[in-house]
Amino acid sequence: MAGKGDLKAHEQTYFQVIGMLKWGAVACAVIAAAVIWLIAR
Repeated sequence: MAGKGDLKAHEQTYFQVIGMLKWGAVACAVIAAAVIWLIAR
């Protein structure tokens, strides 16, 4: 188990990873839309 001191660091890292996943999903959607648009042209 994590100690109380480690919990804050864990939460910060968790929120950073969630943020990267969120923006990564947005970036993938934009890239996929661009590729589909290029193929359909």
